[in-house]
Amino acid sequence: LSEIEEHVAFLASDSLKGRYPGTREDRILAGYITGQMKRAGLTLYNRTGLQNFKVVTSISAGDNNSFNYKGISYFHDKDFQPMPFSSNDTVSGEVVFAGYGFQFQNDSLSWDDYNNISAGGRIIMILKGNPESGNINSAYINYSEDRGKVLLASDMGAAGVIFVSGSQFDADDRLTSLKGKEHQVNIPVVHIKRYLADSILCRAGFPTVNELEKKINLTKQSGSFHTGQKIYFSTDINPEHVETFNTISILKGSEPSLRNQYVVLGAHHDHLGMGGEGSGSRIPDTTGVHYGADDNASGVAAVLEISEKLVGASPKRSMIFTTFGAEEMGLIGSRYFVENMRFEAESIQAMINLDMVGRLNEDKHLQISGVGTSPVFEKLLDSINKNYGFNLKISYEGYGPSDHAAFYAKDIPVIFISTGAHTDYHTPGDSYDKINYTGSVEVFSFVADIAGTIANYPDKIPFTEAGPKVRISSQGRYGKITLGIMPDMNYEGNEGMPVLFVTEGRPAAAGGMKKGDIIVAIEGKKVGNIYDYMSRLGQLEEGQSIIVTVKRDEDLLELLVKL
Repeated sequence: LSEIEEHVAFLASDSLKGRYPGTREDRILAGYITGQMKRAGLTLYNRTGLQNFKVVTSISAGDNNSFNYKGISYFHDKDFQPMPFSSNDTVSGEVVFAGYGFQFQNDSLSWDDYNNISAGGRIIMILKGNPESGNINSAYINYSEDRGKVLLASDMGAAGVIFVSGSQFDADDRLTSLKGKEHQVNIPVVHIKRYLADSILCRAGFPTVNELEKKINLTKQSGSFHTGQKIYFSTDINPEHVETFNTISILKGSEPSLRNQYVVLGAHHDHLGMGGEGSGSRIPDTTGVHYGADDNASGVAAVLEISEKLVGASPKRSMIFTTFGAEEMGLIGSRYFVENMRFEAESIQAMINLDMVGRLNEDKHLQISGVGTSPVFEKLLDSINKNYGFNLKISYEGYGPSDHAAFYAKDIPVIFISTGAHTDYHTPGDSYDKINYTGSVEVFSFVADIAGTIANYPDKIPFTEAGPKVRISSQGRYGKITLGIMPDMNYEGNEGMPVLFVTEGRPAAAGGMKKGDIIVAIEGKKVGNIYDYMSRLGQLEEGQSIIVTVKRDEDLLELLVKL
């Protein structure tokens, strides 16, 4: 108990100033974590225990963004916008329409937008989204991310990419903002308005963007073609980089035949620094240390304490104990980890992710996601929980807004454990004194038993796909924020907004909302009816984390929902 308190007290101290990536305090944090790992008897990765990588802290547009077609120059931020992951370059060439920019084949589905075109040296026009943009259970979701489409186009030899939104994807035809914090790809990429794309397509005698989108969505068939039209454009964005790190240590397995198989136990160590605009703080107008005691000093403390326990237990498989950087910036550290592993993904039997595990409540609620990613997990968890009596809130989906998502995308079974949301989330109120340290001892022991059981499991841990592998947008079909619920449109009272149905895999479900809940407030602002609800949603932005207060039976619950 005293060691857990010491870890959290240091990690959530004023001196570390909120553990923002790339700062002096970030480096002090690195020394603390790796020192504790070494003291536990673990082998430090690369002798230092650090896996360094760079992150983008902000992006701004430079002065040299241009787009020209038929001698007409179009305006940056009005007619077109460079994508936040674009390279800086000038490119010219023929425009080739490539539908949704897909190329994949699996057991039940195949699609190839590059089959009948030549991408080499050309500029590829790609529709944003997928043929079922309104369907969160679509089989195309895993192929619909912009960056993945650009990487494929680059692999096919494209000189550049222009994205355009059909009206079924975004009726308002809004340009992508430069709010992203992603690393640049190796070709220039812009997002253009529909009217600009239509002028290129129609001049060549082809249908409009909306007509092409409608046909492809209806037929579910590729619709690629060469336009014969030439354009040129320049991209100029200024990303600001800092260097941060993951910490990694290894405990070699005791059984020679299983030693080259691994179980990963991880938690992110970064937080929001001093807060402010763009930091992710839920009170961005307040500057002050965002301590992040629960989020996620508690998870780091758990990794350190559990590593000590398992060193003494000598598990048969090898264990990797890791803490990730830049999680709050978009799960960057964990993605870097899985893309730069020194061993094959198949050798990882499971990944256990701990994020906010320090506030066990009186009812002993423990949220566990990813249970459907292996057929052995549910029975294993139930068996271990007989010794603890936690009130487990099970979710089967593999994807979630935390570091396990990168592992699930690599077909690795995942378990995500949290004690749940609270109103101090992403505020200076998430402080050391609010951690339930006695409860943390129980939670950490439970996780240690899970990790040890998996590490000693006699057979390979099988993987099962459980839902999409990429983030599903929280925007609805027409670009508006949605929680993924069906509201009761017929309710005429003023005591809240009843929920008739919760869609699995959407923000509300991930936050623990259930059918029959009554939404009474969003971010502390009253919701009395459907009109209040729609008004509150209109004030929110994608990527924001909010507290939704619901009435469930006689209880008022505060649910953390990440949009």
